[in-house]
Amino acid sequence: MKSSEQFAIEWNRSKRAINDLCNKGKIPGAIKEGRKWLIPDDAVRPVDKRVSSGKYAKKKAANNKSLPIGISDYVRAQADYYYVDKTLLIKEFLDQKPLVSLFTRPRRFGKTLNMDMLRVFFEISEEDTSKYFENKAIWRCGEEYRRQQGQYPVVFLTFKDVKFDSWKATLDKIKDLLQEEFGRHQEIADSDRLAEYEKTYFAKIINGEASEVDLTVSLAKLSQMLTKHYGKAPIIIIDEYDTPIQEGYSKDFYDEIIGFMRNFFSEAFKDNKNLTYGFLTGILRIAQESIFSGLNNLTVNSVMDEKYDQFFGFTASEVRDMLEYYGALDKEAELKDWYDGYLFGSTEIYNPWSVINYISKGCIPQAYWVNTGKNEILEDVLKVATDDITERLYSLLQGERVIAQIDQNVVYRSLSEDPANIYSLLLVAGYLKTPKKELQADGSYLCEVSIPNREIAAVYKSEILSHLLQIGAITRTTANKIAESLYANDYKKLQKAIAEYMDKSISFYDAGAEGFYHGLVLGLIALMDNQYKIKSNRESGDGRYDISLFPREGRYPGIIMELKWKKDLSADELSGLADEALIQIDEKRYDAEMKEDGIQDILKFGIAFSGKKVSVKTK
Repeated sequence: MKSSEQFAIEWNRSKRAINDLCNKGKIPGAIKEGRKWLIPDDAVRPVDKRVSSGKYAKKKAANNKSLPIGISDYVRAQADYYYVDKTLLIKEFLDQKPLVSLFTRPRRFGKTLNMDMLRVFFEISEEDTSKYFENKAIWRCGEEYRRQQGQYPVVFLTFKDVKFDSWKATLDKIKDLLQEEFGRHQEIADSDRLAEYEKTYFAKIINGEASEVDLTVSLAKLSQMLTKHYGKAPIIIIDEYDTPIQEGYSKDFYDEIIGFMRNFFSEAFKDNKNLTYGFLTGILRIAQESIFSGLNNLTVNSVMDEKYDQFFGFTASEVRDMLEYYGALDKEAELKDWYDGYLFGSTEIYNPWSVINYISKGCIPQAYWVNTGKNEILEDVLKVATDDITERLYSLLQGERVIAQIDQNVVYRSLSEDPANIYSLLLVAGYLKTPKKELQADGSYLCEVSIPNREIAAVYKSEILSHLLQIGAITRTTANKIAESLYANDYKKLQKAIAEYMDKSISFYDAGAEGFYHGLVLGLIALMDNQYKIKSNRESGDGRYDISLFPREGRYPGIIMELKWKKDLSADELSGLADEALIQIDEKRYDAEMKEDGIQDILKFGIAFSGKKVSVKTK
């Protein structure tokens, strides 16, 4: 549950308006404790009259298909829901014919649905599954593609839900998935083409009696048995292969999962003569742990590559068609602002999960993608962020571009070895885009990176605040007090708000040097980035100011802050240090940059810290 103050910030409404909606019963699940309203974390912003009476609401009543929120079953998605036709992925693949393909894309960009589409297309079935493709783009490509349909045994595993706290639980889940997949191929259990020892192994998997060693060779064994039974080598599809690896990194069983996966994949894809094609999807290309060691037949298709760039996520034309279908073309600019901005290869891509949620929920812009679960990757990144990286993350929040080296072979463990790998991880995970890139001799890219859209900016703000402030209700309230005091030039209120936060949220031993306080103040004012461009440690006049807030609109004043820190100061000494900081702003002409931008109304704050004590002076 969250407070009404927190939802007021997230929904860009006043606290009074949120409380009024709660009083009127328009926010399901909201409860009142004392004088405060508490609202469920997954509450959806109520549709206002402007939206609910618009074209979308009228069109939706005309028996349009629903949008496939959370549907990864291809047969069901294309039959019962609005389906964006991605079947030309099949043509692209059959034209290229790579033996083993790895597709790396952010989560919820259609990987599982596309892999299930491949399964239905290629898999031998008693049912005539061609009917699921006869009205799709692939069927219009000619007989050479149509005759591939329904011709191969297929092994399909998705690891997207393998998220457990221990190696034992993870292995048990993998055992269950293999048991279920072997069960899908029950027809080979009594095949007269299989030897008795193969049938014994098959029964061991089916009965849940397999050891860890048995499981590591299971894909290779199953492919061998399917080849014997059908006289044709199978296609193996592994969806979200790196989900359990990410869990292993976060939950301290990384070595165990890496060791298992190395053998598991090597047996299936390396020198396996019982393989027609292999497909894998994931977020990362994990090469440095040698999971794909020696797999020289692996073709990697990442967010940086041109091939297959339009098949994961929605293109601009696909989004426009969808908006037209639902009578919401007037929302195109808003939807673009919130959910566009990704670049896969050279193609501009929209986040599909967010687009379908946005349209299905009355065209209300929210951070749908980032609310699908914990953002473990961003949490891991922030744990190892240096001061320089933290400052660059703030620059990104201001809409600026940052120069970064992007290594596509980045792995989770490499974060602790070199925090600069943060940008590579954020890119492949969907938190950055590359407006400009240059391939280097060593295979890495030198890139300009930036935040893709407003949705991702929202999660940066939330996660960075959580990281820097260990945020809770008190810190949200404090951040709002700081914003109010800056607007009002009320230095006493500002001093009280900072002191309140420091007293209730920070251990004395956390307070160390000026850099610590610099990050603290940046975090506390981060909520103001809709009104201000926040800059820090920039040259202006005759020196480098600490923090400056450049107004986005003329009605707001410019704000300059100079921070000072010393140990063990008395109250008078602390006050004098704040005066020194204030004098330095004028002596060093830190307001020169603002004046060049035509900003004349400028507030100046000298802020001094000593342990948990703070003194603020202004002019």
